[in-house]
Amino acid sequence: MNNEYHPIEIETAAQSEWERTGVFRAKEDTSREKFYCLSMLPYPSGELHMGHTRNYTIGDVIARYQRMNGKNVMQPMGWDAFGLPAENAAIQRKLPPSNWTRDNIKKMRGQLKKMGLAIDWSREIATCDKEYYRWEQWLFIQLFKKGLAYKKKSLVNWDPIDQTVLANEQVIDGKGWRSGAPVERREISQWFLKITDYAEELLTGLDELTGWPQQVVHMQRNWIGKSEGLEINFFVDDAPLTIYTTRPDTLMGVTYLGIAIEHPLAQKAAKNNPTLKTFLEDNKKSGVSEADIATQEKCGMFSGLFAIHPITQTKIPVWVTNFVLMDYGTGSVMAVPAHDERDHEFALKYHLEIKPVIKAPESWDFNKAAYTDCDQNELETAKKELCDKNIGKLRINYRLRDWGISRQRYWGTPIPMIHCDQCGDLPANENELPVILPEDLIPTGAGSPLATREAFYKTTCPMCGKNAKRETDTMDTFMESSWYYARYCSYNQHNAILDERANYWTPVDQYVGGIEHAILHLLYARFMHKILRDCGVLNSNEPFKKLLTQGMVLKDGAKMSKSKGNVVALESFVEKYGADTARLFMLFAAPPELSLEWSDAGVEGSYRFLKKVWKFAAELQPVISTLNAEKFILPDNQFANTPLEITYREMHLLLQQANQDMQRQQFNTVVSANMKLLNLLQTIDANSELEKQFLHTGMRILLQLLAPIVPHITHHLWQQLGYGDNIMASAWPAVNARALETNQCEMMLQVNGKLRGKIMVSVDQDEASLKEQALASENIQQFVRDKTIARVIIVPKRLINIVVT
Repeated sequence: MNNEYHPIEIETAAQSEWERTGVFRAKEDTSREKFYCLSMLPYPSGELHMGHTRNYTIGDVIARYQRMNGKNVMQPMGWDAFGLPAENAAIQRKLPPSNWTRDNIKKMRGQLKKMGLAIDWSREIATCDKEYYRWEQWLFIQLFKKGLAYKKKSLVNWDPIDQTVLANEQVIDGKGWRSGAPVERREISQWFLKITDYAEELLTGLDELTGWPQQVVHMQRNWIGKSEGLEINFFVDDAPLTIYTTRPDTLMGVTYLGIAIEHPLAQKAAKNNPTLKTFLEDNKKSGVSEADIATQEKCGMFSGLFAIHPITQTKIPVWVTNFVLMDYGTGSVMAVPAHDERDHEFALKYHLEIKPVIKAPESWDFNKAAYTDCDQNELETAKKELCDKNIGKLRINYRLRDWGISRQRYWGTPIPMIHCDQCGDLPANENELPVILPEDLIPTGAGSPLATREAFYKTTCPMCGKNAKRETDTMDTFMESSWYYARYCSYNQHNAILDERANYWTPVDQYVGGIEHAILHLLYARFMHKILRDCGVLNSNEPFKKLLTQGMVLKDGAKMSKSKGNVVALESFVEKYGADTARLFMLFAAPPELSLEWSDAGVEGSYRFLKKVWKFAAELQPVISTLNAEKFILPDNQFANTPLEITYREMHLLLQQANQDMQRQQFNTVVSANMKLLNLLQTIDANSELEKQFLHTGMRILLQLLAPIVPHITHHLWQQLGYGDNIMASAWPAVNARALETNQCEMMLQVNGKLRGKIMVSVDQDEASLKEQALASENIQQFVRDKTIARVIIVPKRLINIVVT
């Protein structure tokens, strides 16, 4: 065995052996407990850096650990291949995005393989492959048949640069999340999925997700946003103007009503009011997401209309505002400036009345702030009284809105719908799927080239046979990533979206990915899982049992990214240090859920540790490679406080810590335990047969504990030291409970209450001998010499305090 550690050689050899033997290919086996481990599929951007690889490393450690615990493990990989980045790259290069995408997939597949991930590559999927999106189109048609997919005109966030609709979540500070352009409001026809039909189940299902970070559960609960309130009618020219409120106890404090700029009353009032018409036009340039509306400056204009209060019959001015959403609630709100911060801000700006109706502390100044405290009894009383008088009607509202999936882009899954002037919107025939996306188009950035490709959009109506037009919008790419985890299970099923294998593997036992996906991706995946269940192809309610949201990799205080110029390239790093060093450093530097600061010194330290392991193994090889013992057997006199048996106990204490931390996924302290274990093993001389047997067992445990973390070096050393052919086939080491038993304990020695030393004693030792042993200690002698011992206080198994005068 070579005394020098050469990571590239051993890693290349190990990866070749794993690929040749197919050791990580997953097969269904109902006699074994399955474990489905999955990291969120990457976008094929072309160049992986160390910041990208952290979550795949974390997932791989979990997968390998579960494999060594006897589970039937599946860990697949694929590519979230559609989307704007590829299209934008194609515009710049004047090439079809398919070329760029597939070249990147090839490159990134090779990079991920260099990390030594225990992936079943036979299940690899790319969402841009027609065999994948064929079934997504089939799924859309099932949604359409169930009334869960529909088309309507809707106010949308329009990105004028990317020429596409953005979901509310894709609008950041009023700008498109990719282009950075100010978002505009537009009303266009687009396709929606009725996620709101599942709002209550999505909400109650959160209670089942005990393996998810509570932060993510809380974010989803807030996004779904269930509220219970009343619908109350005000009247404008004898026509009802319905508002929704969760604070009916403040109804008497209403001093104005706010309506959305798209509200029919606003449009009606603007016909004869040029100033109001200009105001409406100007505000169409702002985004429609709630986040934008919450942060933008509150603006409004009096419509010239008044509404009649349902109780007092007084006239209430109706204002057109930019903070009321047309598609949330009724598009109109009652404003109570005395008891709502937003209403208060608006009232101060436009000098509107502030009318307190809830008792506040005497010192409260309503001109400075709204008093928003709510008495639950008063609230419930108000609800009941208003309902009893038929002034209000109970209603449950959800903040969640239907999912708009239409995108006016080229590089995405074609929506499988056909429009016929006579028959309306109809789905394509299922036996003609997929509706193939032509891959030879070169986008220009001015809308979708599908809209001008006659060969794509010209077709015939599946009902009447007359000329018709295919839908040229493509699906939001979150559609592809909302069900991919299930397709891995039935990756080679050509006759159905899923088969019985999907029910064997799902739900995913461990999902790993970034916290930035807490709402969008994870909520859509939960929705789509329930859709697949209701289509009869899955038999569970939730897609992911456990979720780990890994922290970011930072360098120079900022997130590692190409745009910031602070990336560490994967391939050059691996060439210098090896993949095991990268894995070890990323797992040791911080707990997985926290951000990690890249440190060159930390990398060097991890590399030194692996060289230390290698050197120790090389020295040990001639000593232990000829031993046949599987484990170190304790002699009968196990409590006879010999140095070897104390070391054996210390080893199993470290193993116990590592096992607990592995289960808690605190991999940084698992690495720490291994470092301590190596130091412990290096204290053994290997002179006696007993010591050789000890080292044989200790080194075995060390390699097994390290195997999920640094798989290449442990794979090689396992073979070189004669433990077997495949360390991943060995059982995870178990703690020897007897080794943890001891008739010895450590006691603190104090003189006048100050710590002066420690001694090892028998647990059943009497007080007289304890006192004698303590006074005989060299550490104590110097503090009691020439002094009178007044008394000796003994706290059993903890401390001995000698009081001197």
